[in-house]
Order: sequence, then C-alpha cells, then structure tokens
Amino acid sequence: MDVVMAREALPGNGSPAIFLAGPTPSAQDVPSWRPGAIDLIRARWPAAGEPLTVLSPESRGGRRAAKYDDQVDWESAARAAATVILFWIPRDLRKLPGFTTNVEFGLDVGLGREAVLGAPPGCPNPERNRYLIHVARRHGVPVFDTLAEAVAHALTVVTGLR
Repeated sequence: MDVVMAREALPGNGSPAIFLAGPTPSAQDVPSWRPGAIDLIRARWPAAGEPLTVLSPESRGGRRAAKYDDQVDWESAARAAATVILFWIPRDLRKLPGFTTNVEFGLDVGLGREAVLGAPPGCPNPERNRYLIHVARRHGVPVFDTLAEAVAHALTVVTGLR
C-alpha cells in the first residue's frame, strides 16, 4: 500500500486509490484523523501484495503549500483520480469545521464520483452534518457512523465486492 501526500506525484499506474476527504487540522494541537484511517486501511486491505494507493491532502512533515492554488489543484486532481472518495467529517466548528469539505462533497457527488460518507454522531457538532447526510442519501452515497465502517465500505468499493 502506498500513501501519497499533498502535492506529491499522483500514481499513473491505474491501481485502485482511496482519497481521504474531510477537515484538515489547521493548528498543531489538533490531531488529524487521517493516520487512524490509514492504519485501518492498511490492516484491512484484503489483497495482500496488490497495489492500493491512499491519497491524503495533508502535507508530509506538515509543510504547507507555498501557493494555495497548488494545494487546491492537487486535491482536485487526486479526488478525480480516486476510485472512491472517503469523506470522514468529525465536525467540530472550533477545531475541524470542514467548510471546504462541504463544497468538495457537493462537487464530487454532483459529478457522480464514487463516495462514502462517514459522519460520527458523537462529534462536537453532528447537527452540522445533517444536510450532507441528506444529500448523500438522495444520491445513493452510503453513510456510516464510524470511521471503521466507512473504511470497510471504501475497501469493498475498491475490491469490487459490492
């Protein structure tokens, strides 16, 4: 399994890929949810020895993009290249608001991209995910309460076992 971080070269090998969409911490003291998601994917990837790419919009080593457009362009290209986009939105308006994620979700679902939505009911502001859950269900996007369930479904999509 390969992990490609923000602004690194996207693989062109046609291997399946999961993009980890959702709020990114902007403060050093706010932990990211993505390492846990990567650990779950690594532990559950059923096709040992077969390629899988995980695309993360977070920067390796915490280096931010020199230009905002570089980050936005990379994320757009990575989401378009993904087999499935895993949206995990542990909404916290103070620490992980996810406003950009809202837009990305609408764009990707509207374009018919394969997506999975995870929206934990125990997050600080679950009421702020209500509209996304509604949109997901109207578009046939599966919704899960836990990151483990969302990861498991994304891997099911990748392996074509739906």
